[in-house]
Amino acid sequence: MISENDTIQTNSMKAWLLAARPKTLSAAAVPVIIGFALALKTVGWREFQVVPALLCLLFAWLMQIDSNLINDYFDFVRGNDDRETRLGPKRACAEGWITLPAMRWALAITSVSACVVGLPLIAYGGWNLVGVGALCVVFAFLYTTFFASKGLGDVLVVVFFGLVPVYFTWFVIVPAGHQSFNLSVLCIAIACGMVIDTLLLVNNYRDRDNDKACGKITLAVRLGERTTALVYRYMPYCAELWIFQTLILGEDAPLWKVVAFVALAAVYLIMHDTTARKMVAIGKGRELNAVLGMTARNLFVFGLVTAAQILFVGQIL
Repeated sequence: MISENDTIQTNSMKAWLLAARPKTLSAAAVPVIIGFALALKTVGWREFQVVPALLCLLFAWLMQIDSNLINDYFDFVRGNDDRETRLGPKRACAEGWITLPAMRWALAITSVSACVVGLPLIAYGGWNLVGVGALCVVFAFLYTTFFASKGLGDVLVVVFFGLVPVYFTWFVIVPAGHQSFNLSVLCIAIACGMVIDTLLLVNNYRDRDNDKACGKITLAVRLGERTTALVYRYMPYCAELWIFQTLILGEDAPLWKVVAFVALAAVYLIMHDTTARKMVAIGKGRELNAVLGMTARNLFVFGLVTAAQILFVGQIL
């Protein structure tokens, strides 16, 4: 396992692996996994299309790496990554692990690679997917360079880690005859984005003082410590209630399905609530990096729980 404390040679494989932030790939996989489950529930195994499913997962991973590299590069050149005051994990450009010219090449390569991987999906979902893919690439850049500093990063997370990957993963996997608008899929996609936003919330909660000092007005800076902690703690409850309404109440489900849904949801929510209380207890400082790791773990559990709720308990109308 590669550690930030190891000796890192400039532009080495170790440097690139750390810059890619492989631990974030699980969060990128969660909405795609939920899209898989929705597609399976809609058409079953016989009509489930494996090739577009794998392409969606690879595209999501490439876009996550692209976003990480963009964030690393632009935060450094804009002066947002100060080695002395930074509380989060070390960043490649700020530490000198990756040179700026090499990082610019990497941004081009990962962006183009994501487009190449996404291009065959046109055969499964139509030419409208060109626009969807282009928006993913454009907003990966705009997130760091504009929206994050305006307190709008959370909106982009809901859209590009919830609405877009869940809905369009489902859309390209199901055969053409099922590719009509589906409100249930849309609602679950938005709920997924709300939960994944907890990762950004705890990150910005940790950095709120530094961000405010350098003029980066995130949602945590706008809301303050107490309100941000409340949003972090209770937004997943709202998301689970929305999923419950979509999967269970929408079909007038029998009691056993209600109990099963709640039991599955409790697996994730208990873990999340424990993490939320730990975040408040720590309050500030580098110790919150542990909460960031716990949140990433919780998100993966949420993905598995939601997939189980969709496949074994709920009904897609």
